[in-house]
Amino acid sequence: MKSDPLYQMSCPIARSLGRIGDSWSMLILRDMFAGLTRFDELQKSSNIAPNILTRRLKDLVEDGLLERVAYCEKPLRYEYHLTQMGRDFRPVILSLLQWGNNWLAPEGRSMQLVERSSGRVVELELTDKQTGRAITATEYASVPGPAADEAVRYRHEYVQQKRAGVAGKFVPPSIYRDPS
Repeated sequence: MKSDPLYQMSCPIARSLGRIGDSWSMLILRDMFAGLTRFDELQKSSNIAPNILTRRLKDLVEDGLLERVAYCEKPLRYEYHLTQMGRDFRPVILSLLQWGNNWLAPEGRSMQLVERSSGRVVELELTDKQTGRAITATEYASVPGPAADEAVRYRHEYVQQKRAGVAGKFVPPSIYRDPS
């Protein structure tokens, strides 16, 4: 379910949430990574209402994360496959899996990531692809990129000033404010 205001922002996190931040879409992608591909499988797995599932699948196809593929001609039936864009979302789903197990599962893990060949439980770690070093808040930071708009640059500059103890009041550019 696209959220147009978020979808149109220059921040990649806002755009991502605007495109697939809906919880049903996330659960559909979870099930797709598990191997479910057909409407009835997806509906039964999450107990999602058929009309909501239809809308979310349509959005995920339109947004390029899934493709619809006919698997039966008479009667015509479709299943859904992850596209490259969809497959690239896997680290996000796995990160949510680990975060949920670490912080929201007092009863213990209901799902876990394992190495296929050995069954060994795996813990994720975000690493710098070039150096192999763990990404930590003390050594790495998000900074505005070449396409950053005024709002992204302002937020970054404000945070830098705040860390230095010289920030004033946070007044984002008009791009964030309601013109009324």
